[in-house]
Formats: sequence, C-alpha cells, structure tokens
Amino acid sequence: MAPRTHDTGPQRRHTRTPGTDAESRPDPGSCPAGEPRPAAEPRPAAESRPAAESRPALESRPDPDGAAEAAPGGTADGRTAAGGAGPDPAAERGAVVRRFREAARRARGPATCALLLAVALSAGALAVGSVRESGGGTAVAASAASAADPGVLTGDDLDTRISGLQNHLRAQPRDAASWATLGLAYVEQARTQGDPSRYPQAEQALRRALTLRPGDDAALAGRAALAAARHDFTGALADADRALARNPYSERALCSRIDALVELGRYAEAARAADTADARRPGIPVFTRYAYVLELRGDVTGARRVLEQALSSATGRGDRAYVAEQLGRLASGQGDHRGALRYFALALAADDTYLPALEGRARARAALGERKAAVHDLELVVGRAPLPGPLVALGELYEAGGEQEKAREQYALVDAWAALARANGVDADLDTALAAADHGDRAAALRAARAEWARRQTVHTADALAWALHVNGRDAEALPYARRAGATGYRNASFLYHRGVIELATGHGSEGLASLTAALKLNAGFSPLGARAARSALEASR
Repeated sequence: MAPRTHDTGPQRRHTRTPGTDAESRPDPGSCPAGEPRPAAEPRPAAESRPAAESRPALESRPDPDGAAEAAPGGTADGRTAAGGAGPDPAAERGAVVRRFREAARRARGPATCALLLAVALSAGALAVGSVRESGGGTAVAASAASAADPGVLTGDDLDTRISGLQNHLRAQPRDAASWATLGLAYVEQARTQGDPSRYPQAEQALRRALTLRPGDDAALAGRAALAAARHDFTGALADADRALARNPYSERALCSRIDALVELGRYAEAARAADTADARRPGIPVFTRYAYVLELRGDVTGARRVLEQALSSATGRGDRAYVAEQLGRLASGQGDHRGALRYFALALAADDTYLPALEGRARARAALGERKAAVHDLELVVGRAPLPGPLVALGELYEAGGEQEKAREQYALVDAWAALARANGVDADLDTALAAADHGDRAAALRAARAEWARRQTVHTADALAWALHVNGRDAEALPYARRAGATGYRNASFLYHRGVIELATGHGSEGLASLTAALKLNAGFSPLGARAARSALEASR
C-alpha cells in the first residue's frame, strides 16, 4: 500500500475524540474531514459520482464553551418538545442521574461540572426527544442561506453552523441534504464536546433524511458514522457498504468502512479497504487510517512515513493539528516522548484548543517525569471533555503522587460517563473493562470484556479480556488472549506489560520477564502505575 499524498486538494481535519477507547486510531465515530472533489480526479462517465455526493464536510475543532442552539421545533437548548428515539426516557433518565449523583458526591472539580452539564443535557434529550420536521421554538441568529450551503460545516464554529442548519430546516423542513448534514453535525458535536446526548438527535435527523430521500448515500454514510460512534461496528459496516453501493466515491463511507473493519478485527480486509479508499479518494482522512492499518501490522516506520507525507500536504490549520497529533501519538507510543512533544507543539500551534494534542502532551510530559505540568494539562482536558481515557490518566497521576481521594474521584466519573453513554445508545463495554479492571469492579470488568470480545475480536479486546481475567485470578485462561493481543505485530507497551504479568503468574518466568523488559524498552513511561509495577517485578526477580 502506498497512499498517494500528491494528488489531492486541501482536506479538512478528521478529529479524534480524546478518550480511552484504545481501539480507535483514528476515531471510528468521526466523519472524514471533508469531501471536496479534487480537480485532479476526473472520472469516466460510467464511474461518475451521484449528485447526492455533493455533501457538506463535517470536521471542526471542539468549542469548549459550547453554544446553545435550537433544533427545528425545539428550544434554545437544542431539545424538542416531542418525538425521539432510543431508550425509555423516564427509566434511562433516572438511571443516569442517579449514577451521576453518586459520582458527583465524591467529585467537585471541573470534570464534574462538565459531566454534570452533559448529564443534564442528556436527561433532557432523553425526556423530550430530538429534532422534528417543523414547529415553533426559539430562533437563533444564523444565516439560513449559509445553512443550506454544502460548505456549512467546514469552519471553526460547529455550534454556529448547527444553529444555521436548524434555522434553515425550520424554513425548508423537506431538505433531505440538510437533515443528513445536521445528523452528521450532531455526531461530530457528541465526539468533540463529550456529549453523547447528541447521538439520539443525530439518529432522528438521519432517519428524516432517509425518509425524505430513501437510499441517500450521504445519509447512509452519516448513519455509518453514527453507528461507529456508538461502537456498533457491524451496523457501521453495513451502512457504509450501502452508501458505497450508491456512490463508490463517498469519502465518508470509504473511511467508515475502514474503521468498521479495523474495529471488528478484520485487519486484512481493512488493508484492502484502505487501498480502495486511497485509489478513489486520496486525502488526509484516508491517509491517517492508512497509517493506523500499517501500525496495527507492526509497520511503525511505514505509518510514520505516511503521516509525515500527509503533514507535508496539509494546508489548513485543522489538518496540520490533526496529523501532527497523530505523529505525536505514534512517537510517544514508541517511547520517543521528546519527539512527541515537538509534534504536539506543532498541533497546538495550529489549533490551541485541540484536545487530543493537549492530552498527548500531558501523557508525554508524565512519561518524562514532568508530573505537575502533566496534571495541569489533563485537568484542562477533563474540564472540557470528561471522557474515560483522560479521566483514568489523570486519576493514575494523582494516585502515583499519593493523592488517593482525587484519584478515586476521577475513577468514579468514568462510571458516570459510561452510564451516560449507554443511555444514549453507546456500547461502553471496552471502556468499562479497561477502567474497571484496575480501578473499579473487577467482576464488572470481566463481564464487560467478555461481552465486547463476543462482539468483536481485535487486539484491543483480546488485551482487555486477558487483563480482566488476570485481575479476577484466572491467569491460565488469560494467557492465550494476552498472546493473541500481539499476534498482528502491533507494538504496544501496555499489552506487553499485561502479557508479562500473566506469563509470570502462570509459571512462564523467563517469558514473563522478557515481556516486561520489552514493555519498558519500548516505552518506559507507558503508564505511571504500570511502568512502576513492571520495574518492581524485574527488580524482584534479580
């Protein structure tokens, strides 16, 4: 595979939610950064794209402060008076609020405030539903004309553009293309702002688009992105294939297909899908996925080369921030934390609000022993997007520094997030398994890991199941899964650490010590607690 970074026009950013779902590099729930048609890609008549492919791009950096908006037929907070889909409103609302209150009693920091807002918004969305075709509500100051424009979602302020779409749809409620765009916008907003309550709204908007225009490729591609965001990767693959049957050049669908195959553990098919996407729609959204497929196969050099080529071709601030962050993540995962900091600095210079880069900088600083700076960065991240990954990372830094109560607060908020996510149709089992195995209910971690493994057999679910079995004292059962986690050649220090601990527990002493040594050699700062435990085990063996 050799991505063609030389023959594409400017692309917009494909962002990745800061979070812990280790499976996602890049985030499967996100939409491609944009779908401009490069002038250098003339197609024969037999392969011409359907007119419906002229859809708005959907990539924007998060607006940490948020912005109130009114859905068509709704109120200024973006909720509506009737309708909606998903779980039973009263039951789910009560369950989420009860879970959050329990966590909130123990936590009072910025992450609590952000999650409280998300829970409140989620409860409202679940209670009153999502968008509908027409009705009253409070209007917002946005241009209806610009809302209908295909480029409406290409700017920096996603909230403003959502408001514009909502205004436009009040005037033109049968505009299928704008309903599809609004659905994708809600998916993006959920990812970038850590608000899963937008997923039911996205679902209803996309359903409306398909009702008005059955088989619309943009709406099908949006539904694939929504399914992936909810971790329904089988559904994402099915919808991506439906969209591609209508429009083989849909960038969103091509990218969602790669994501789904990766997340289902079908890596050879994912590689072929990346080849196809590169041939049809080369650009940064495809290149970043291409790089991740290479990384999963152990080809870190190839992945870095692809990302460096993508960075050299990036023209917009969003593109530069996204690709530089991906390069920083790749460097950090291989133990080059100084190099990673340089890439994160490039990303933040392009977009100083880009949370994945801020989270990456925090992790690199922690690995280099700069604990105070790392804590500061992670506190900023969780204050804006209280997601499992940064919450656990911050908790472990607190714990490593002896601040046990602060650490427990972060871990409790992970449970609150999981309840919120599930209430909005997200499969949170992998997140639950990873966090609970070390910092929560170990039996729950094993249940979640088994459930996730039954749905998708990947290197990440294999590692999660192995570790959950280990913490429940079932090391003999865990060992095959720990070994399977490294079967593709993927180089991950946490995986090696888990495997080493399990090998030692099953009497494979030399193999276990070799795995722990390899983990620290690959990335000596992979985890403040795990790295310390690995060093202690090696010292005890001497």
